[in-house]
Amino acid sequence: MVETSPVPVPNDYHGIFPQSYDEWIHGSTMTGDWGGLRQWLEDRGVTILGHYLEDTSGNPIGGKAQAVRYAHEFGLGTDIDFKKLTGHDIGTMHLMITERAGLGLGSSILPALDSVQQIFGSGETVRLTRWSLEHHFGRYVDMEAGWVNTENDFAQSTTHWGMSIYCQFQTNAVCGMPQSLAMNSGYGWYPTAHPGAYLKLYPLGTERLLVSAGIYNVDNTISNTHNGWKLGLGDSTGTYLPFQLGWKTGNTDEHGALPGNIKIGGYWDTSEVKIVTTRITTFEPSSVDLVNLPEESVRGRYGGWFEGDQMIQRDHDGSSQGTVIFGSFIWGDPRTALAPYFATWGLIRKGTFAGRPDDTVSLGGKFLVVNPKLTDYARYLQSLGEQAYKPSQENSLELNYGWRPTHWATIRPGMQYLWHPGGTNRYPNAYILDFETGLTF
Repeated sequence: MVETSPVPVPNDYHGIFPQSYDEWIHGSTMTGDWGGLRQWLEDRGVTILGHYLEDTSGNPIGGKAQAVRYAHEFGLGTDIDFKKLTGHDIGTMHLMITERAGLGLGSSILPALDSVQQIFGSGETVRLTRWSLEHHFGRYVDMEAGWVNTENDFAQSTTHWGMSIYCQFQTNAVCGMPQSLAMNSGYGWYPTAHPGAYLKLYPLGTERLLVSAGIYNVDNTISNTHNGWKLGLGDSTGTYLPFQLGWKTGNTDEHGALPGNIKIGGYWDTSEVKIVTTRITTFEPSSVDLVNLPEESVRGRYGGWFEGDQMIQRDHDGSSQGTVIFGSFIWGDPRTALAPYFATWGLIRKGTFAGRPDDTVSLGGKFLVVNPKLTDYARYLQSLGEQAYKPSQENSLELNYGWRPTHWATIRPGMQYLWHPGGTNRYPNAYILDFETGLTF
């Protein structure tokens, strides 16, 4: 190990928080530099990460019932650059542990095929979210292996102004990745951790062109509350094999030609799964007799995605204020996919009123088409006299304001409108009020 100097202790250090309000409020993290300790660690390759995020939602109108629900996530992690720490370039270790708790509007209130609170789900428990080793081979190759989730690297959101553009929305249909990928396949979503690895190639030595592929274990039980620290391959159903091509156009967010991104990808999941008609129980009351329910299984399922975003306006050269639009389209295996056609869209304006350069206004939504095979089967049940509901689609719209009083705090009030909650006409359309708070420690 390389030699290190003692931890510095400034003469005017009196505690873990910065001494002056101005230093604290304009810092990049809520807990500051810890009297110089944080920067001392970063200089030696150890970066400490922490966050808190809460989503509160209520539906005063529509849905099955009316309620208000709160859910939160605490996260604590570290990135360790071994080259800085030891002098040996073996890569960077990523470690993240998360804790989720609370309740969602979910199936008992709205219901909703996609959670309207992006932080709710995957088991309300403490879990290992990431433990992996990443290594860059010059400018052309990036590899990572360990316990990871697919959402970090395939069909993931791009960033503008250092922000995830998808996660300027509270709905889980948009935030993180287009949600039907998780509904249709063994795609591993945050914050669950799956044994897996990826390889990213940059043929031009820059982010202009990306060719990537990965391999991940598929385990449908990983989001259960008692599986937060599951590391083995027990309960595996198969292997998820994604690939992706990416193009980056333009220059930076602040200078030059307006930037944009395009991603095209697909996957093969080797799991043996039942055909989609078995999921009719998601939509029907328990009183409906599922006559002649097809229950065949198939080996392997597939699908693909297209994602694009483009900055369409910048206030002036050198400005970090502007407007970005994005869209995605997901296609799933028609034999097994709950939502074989799924699309998201959005518009984000950064910089709102005078003196508010970091605030955002975001407008977006989703279009979710339920597999027509489920509709056909429900129609068949109706012909037999059953009081079945025909699944069709579930669409939504969200409008919110992201107030950023500091670099480390975001307060985001907003509203959502949900058409056909649960994918049928069983319940009235729902109007949802949101309140999200995010803190970076």
